[in-house]
Amino acid sequence: MLVQIDVAVIIRARCGDEAAFAVIVRAHEPLIFRYILREVRERELAEDLTQEVFLRAWRALPTFGFRSQLTTWLYQVARNILIDHRRHLGRRISEVELVPELMPAVADQGLELGERVGALWAAIEDLDASLRMPLLLRDVAGLSYNEIADSLDVPLSTVKWRIYQAREAIQLALADDDGGELATLSG
Repeated sequence: MLVQIDVAVIIRARCGDEAAFAVIVRAHEPLIFRYILREVRERELAEDLTQEVFLRAWRALPTFGFRSQLTTWLYQVARNILIDHRRHLGRRISEVELVPELMPAVADQGLELGERVGALWAAIEDLDASLRMPLLLRDVAGLSYNEIADSLDVPLSTVKWRIYQAREAIQLALADDDGGELATLSG
């Protein structure tokens, strides 16, 4: 769910108004946190990186030029933080784990569904970052295709193609896991 912040609040925050910036943080922190958590799979690390996103955003907010929506800009900041984090670690993201607060229904729907969701996230993790990032921004964070294109600084057609390719790769991976039967999570 995208959060719309009044332009006056953004302008006040750009001018150093901490209360206005707190409104921005309260509105966007849950979305940014979930996005980062889905990437790093560690709650404490996700909390630290989310805090870093908003620290960096606070410092850079005076340069925010309204060329995109604030949400898109914040996801770009988060993306850059994740890139910096990965460079610093020099490794890929750890093994996929189910994150209960992101999927509360899994525990209630039995082991089979949990296994299928686990297989889905494993397939997502196996994607190349160039495919995984737009897919997560679309399907987890809920950004529009245009917002993803702005955030990733790629053409709209590239975003659409990458999301299509990611979904195709996931379907193939899930079909392979089911011995040729395509796994679905609907029901």
